[in-house]
Amino acid sequence: MSYEMIAIFMFASMMLMMMTGQRVFGAIGGVAAVAAVLLWTPGGMNIPFSSAMKLMKWYPLLTLPMFIFMGYVLSESKIADDLYKMFHVWMGPVSGGLAIGTIGLMVLVSAMNGLSVAGMAIGATIALPELLRRGYDKRMVTGVIQAGSSLGILVPPSVVLVLYAMIARQPVGQLWLAGVFPGLMMASAFILYIYLRCKANPSLGPVLPPEERTVPLGEKIRLLRAGLLPVVIFMTMMVPFVNGWTSLVESSAIGAITAFLAAVLKGRMNRQVFETSVRQTLAISCMFMWIILAALGFGAVFDGLGAVKAIDMLFTEQLGLNPWMILILMQLSFLIMGTFLDDTAMLVIVAPLYVPLVAALGFDLIWYGILYTITTQIAYMTPPFGYNLFLMRAMAPPEITLRDIYSSILPFVGVMLVCLALIMIFPQIALWLPNYVYGK
Repeated sequence: MSYEMIAIFMFASMMLMMMTGQRVFGAIGGVAAVAAVLLWTPGGMNIPFSSAMKLMKWYPLLTLPMFIFMGYVLSESKIADDLYKMFHVWMGPVSGGLAIGTIGLMVLVSAMNGLSVAGMAIGATIALPELLRRGYDKRMVTGVIQAGSSLGILVPPSVVLVLYAMIARQPVGQLWLAGVFPGLMMASAFILYIYLRCKANPSLGPVLPPEERTVPLGEKIRLLRAGLLPVVIFMTMMVPFVNGWTSLVESSAIGAITAFLAAVLKGRMNRQVFETSVRQTLAISCMFMWIILAALGFGAVFDGLGAVKAIDMLFTEQLGLNPWMILILMQLSFLIMGTFLDDTAMLVIVAPLYVPLVAALGFDLIWYGILYTITTQIAYMTPPFGYNLFLMRAMAPPEITLRDIYSSILPFVGVMLVCLALIMIFPQIALWLPNYVYGK
């Protein structure tokens, strides 16, 4: 059997196991281990085993539980609620102001947590009832929350970019910095769309009534201080790192400790908050470690086959495609896979093929990590099996139907596709900040 057929057989076996309901890491790691033994006899087990040792020695992985813990402390202690109260008061007089404030809330929650599910949970439980109660269009607000929560996997400290960094063997710090401007650009594009849409049709996002907008300046300042606490925590963590005063791991520890102390000083740290935060941190960290371990083992076996070189020759020599056409086909494949797979499954399935191929084509792997992440964001929101669609269906009130949820994401997906195209055409949108910081 040729190496190309072995590679196809490995992918087919992995997909078959996942279709039977097996866990992602079990399907991927199991195929890798069995393929290693069959191809290289029992000694082939050393290939996935050596990958496990690489994981244990990867120092930046310590950032993962730190950032997850920080996010859960801030959300479980209800500090995120203060953010929405701040946006409620300051943005209420603007058409669509509360929806715009919700996007701002999502950006700050993303900077606290790094997972889209956190933004979705906070948006659906805090923002959605308030927006509906004040007469906002239900399709508009469900789209806002789904689109805003997807920023959690792009804005640092993105957990998905940590996973990509480990599999692609790229610096986490550079990937996080590369996600800053694309994340802010996308959030700004969402805000511009909401403002223009609500300006054209005020019934979609009415301004707050005068009695709710009339708040003393002192109260506004107090809410501003309380709402900006997460921003202060984020800056306390990121400024030393960007200036080179601390390493990435040290900055993550600063963020976790600062969030914990903030919850203590505000009197919101109790046994239940602490226990929930620790349990969720342990569960998510272990899940990601198993997935990374399985992906590294699969990638090592796949590399050993030389299949990447064969596929590169197929695209460039036999089919005559240029590098940009191949890159666009890769992004289209992510969009298609995103309709039935989550982000981690997509990455670990295709990373052994795509990452070396992108490098062989001469593209920057940091830039490609941002393209992958944005494509994943879009896949989160595309029917029939978009991750955010199901989360919204589970959290939304009964008056919001599945049809409302599906139709609400169309304009936001269009905005995200425009942002993706801009970053593909102008790579410096993503690469300028990491090049500036690391080029000092």
